[in-house]
This record gives sequence, structure tokens and C-alpha cells, in this order.
Amino acid sequence: MASKTKVQYVCTECGFESAKWYGKCPGCNAWNTMEEEVRNTTITAKRIHSAVGMIAKPVGLHEIDSTEEQRYHTGLSELDRVLGGGLVKGSLVLISGDPGIGKSTILLQICQYMGNTLKILYVSGEESVKQIKLRASRLGVTSDNLSLMAETDIQAILEQVRVVKPDILIVDSIQTMNHTDIASSPGSITQVRECTNAIMHTAKDLEIPALVVGHVNKDGAI
Repeated sequence: MASKTKVQYVCTECGFESAKWYGKCPGCNAWNTMEEEVRNTTITAKRIHSAVGMIAKPVGLHEIDSTEEQRYHTGLSELDRVLGGGLVKGSLVLISGDPGIGKSTILLQICQYMGNTLKILYVSGEESVKQIKLRASRLGVTSDNLSLMAETDIQAILEQVRVVKPDILIVDSIQTMNHTDIASSPGSITQVRECTNAIMHTAKDLEIPALVVGHVNKDGAI
């Protein structure tokens, strides 16, 4: 089947999509925020068909055993409190804040504590593994269960997740991730949405917690 391209206009502020361009976004009323995106409809159709084939079967409430619930403590009491007692298997947690506020530092600190008993994969799209190693050394992070990966291709990352089988996945940051099926640039609303969705499905499928870093933009929005 020959692939076909489809042009969509997506608002960079709210994610509103339209087949035609608007000077003012109908979704959030922002001006000059509609950007053109070219999509491969054949790839999209294949992805939809694949997703339909993987629909989970309904389970009765009385059939679900909650006695085996296990939460991973992070070593930071306040973070554990916000998480309701710790990280839950299959969960997706967004760590957001202004650039340089200390998101990556907190994540490396909890890697030292959780790395005592758990296998962690730390993926960075902003720094090389050597840069992360230097920062980890300054923070006293020496865990042998911590693996580092510098990559922005989300498909390649999730393929390695299935190979390495970590207990916890950390992605820093979601704005740098790229889904090759999407024509827009990394950091766009469509890319962020698709990459986050791919991480979420993998985390639930493998029953591992995923921590995703998201920067706050100049307008104060995530």
C-alpha cells in the first residue's frame, strides 16, 4: 500500500488540530500559533490497527487482587508523600518545573537510594552519559544498578527498555524526545503527546514505573 501524506495544522499552545490554517486558534484564541505538520496516513492506520489488536480484556472488580500492591520508596519522604506512599508499578509520573530548578538532581538522588535494590534506566536527551556521570559523581551517586543512555529516538529507547528490563525508567526530558512517525520537531505538542503515550503504554505493559521530566515554558505552562 502506497503511503499518503496528510497536512494538519496544530496549535503549539493547546494542541488544537485542524485541516486548515487559522490566524487565531479556535481552541485557545491564541494568535499565530497554528503550525503545519505533515503526517503519513499509512503509518497512522497501521498504528491504530496494532493498538486495536492489543486491547486488554475487562476484569471484574472482585477479581483484582490488591493485596500484592508494592510501592517503591524514593528515599525522599516529601516525594513519597506526594506520590501517595511511593512509586506504583505501571505508573507514569511527570516531574515538572522551570529549567535549572533541580529536577535532574532530584532524580539522580533517588537513583542512589532506589539503586540499592532496584535496576534503573536513566535516559537523557539533553546530556551525554559522561556529563551525567560527572554530575552523579558530584552528588555522590555510585549505584551499580544505574544504567545511563543518551538518546532521543523514543522507539529506540523503548526497544532498549524491553531488552534491559529495568525496574524503573527515567526520561529526561520529554521535550527532547522524537517519534520518527511524526513529522513535527521535538518539543511540539504532537511529539510530546505521542512520545508520552508510547512511554505510558510500555510502562503499563511491563509494569514498571516511569518518571518523565517536563520543562515549564516561558508562559508558565507545562
